[in-house]
Amino acid sequence: MALQDKEKIATKDTTLEKAFNKVLTPFEEFIHQESTSGLLLMTCTLIALALVNFGYLGDYEHILHTPVGIGFGGIELEQSLHHWINDGLMALFFFVVGLEIKREVIVGELSDLSKASLPIIAAIGGMIVPALLYFLINSDPEARTGWGIPMATDIAFAVGIMVLLGSRVPKTLFTFLVALAIVDDLGAVVVIALFYTDAINFSALAIALGLFLLLIVMNVVGIRKHIPYFLIGILLWLAMLKSGIHATLAGVLTALTIPARPKFEPQQFSNLVRRLMDKFDASHKPGVGLMRNEEQHSILQTLENGVHMVETPLQRLEHTFHAPVAFLIIPLFALANAGIPIDFDSLGETLSHPVTIGVMVGLILGKFIGIAGFSYLAIKLGIGKLPEGVSFVQIAGVSLLAGIGFTMSIFIAELAFAGQIEYLLMAKTGILFASLIAGACGYLWLYLSAKTKEV
Repeated sequence: MALQDKEKIATKDTTLEKAFNKVLTPFEEFIHQESTSGLLLMTCTLIALALVNFGYLGDYEHILHTPVGIGFGGIELEQSLHHWINDGLMALFFFVVGLEIKREVIVGELSDLSKASLPIIAAIGGMIVPALLYFLINSDPEARTGWGIPMATDIAFAVGIMVLLGSRVPKTLFTFLVALAIVDDLGAVVVIALFYTDAINFSALAIALGLFLLLIVMNVVGIRKHIPYFLIGILLWLAMLKSGIHATLAGVLTALTIPARPKFEPQQFSNLVRRLMDKFDASHKPGVGLMRNEEQHSILQTLENGVHMVETPLQRLEHTFHAPVAFLIIPLFALANAGIPIDFDSLGETLSHPVTIGVMVGLILGKFIGIAGFSYLAIKLGIGKLPEGVSFVQIAGVSLLAGIGFTMSIFIAELAFAGQIEYLLMAKTGILFASLIAGACGYLWLYLSAKTKEV
């Protein structure tokens, strides 16, 4: 065998060995993807800001308002590109959010009440106080509809900043932040459903309820294939769109019905794999590649089928969709919504507007007081305890990072101020500046307090 061929085989062996040695826990994979997504989110935000503020505002708005339609038979649905991104693609984002919520409640940090109590209480404080501060600052009834804007936390940005701190922060602090953000997402979903809903079409809502019940029945009877859930989920999205309740919530409802039970138990799977690998080794033919060895190829296919059966549909779908949502949909959302024209001549007037102040105070001060304050009370009252290796000073640092509202805050702003261009601009400006300040302050706080002892 030629030396070059031997080097190629050695390279392939090394690559395969690295692939199998790199075993990440689901949480480690989640953190890695969220941190990378945060960098992409930041890049797309800067691109959108550059386009709008350096002479391309008209082109930017023209592209976003381009009508895009789909039709099937006599049914046709036409919306602007901006609408498709916010109502269509973001349904997949909410689908992944729903999967994460369900997993956390079943097997994650929220499954153990003793561990979950602190992030749950902290998240509640981090929603109530910002909303209250915003409401108190704004006296105009139309402006007050934006009270839900500072309630949200952008997990991708927050995790991305914590990753920059490396070993200065314990892994348990990451766990606390993720659990808090997921409860925060759940709160945002409830707020959108209850308070940011147009006039309700009860006929369409009844159809949506029937489709949701059908999804539950599919789960109960043991349907594990993904396609039926997606088909019904699309119909649910259409029904929600017509009902007046925001269509993206169909993603959450569909996710909550995805089966979380494996078909095989781990020991059954282990026995199956051992038997199949014995057959795989026995059917090896020296010098014959896998494509020409039908028996080995069939065994590999059986192994793949077995992996799908031992892995729950919920885990598999979360793994499959987390990357495209984190690396494509969320950056696209930022690109389509972060285009905020900044007039430096009137920036002082913009920053002094009650909506801008309400959003900034809510996200920076409200999140800090709400999360740190409620956490302190929970610990003192004995209904919550600090995660292992985490100081209260670090909890306070996370409280600042939670002020990065970005994705969900912009999403709620679009709902709260639909058709109110001035208020929407003020809200987005407040979100942008608050997120920058909260991110910088949170990073510095955690960096400087890395060696701080328990307080």
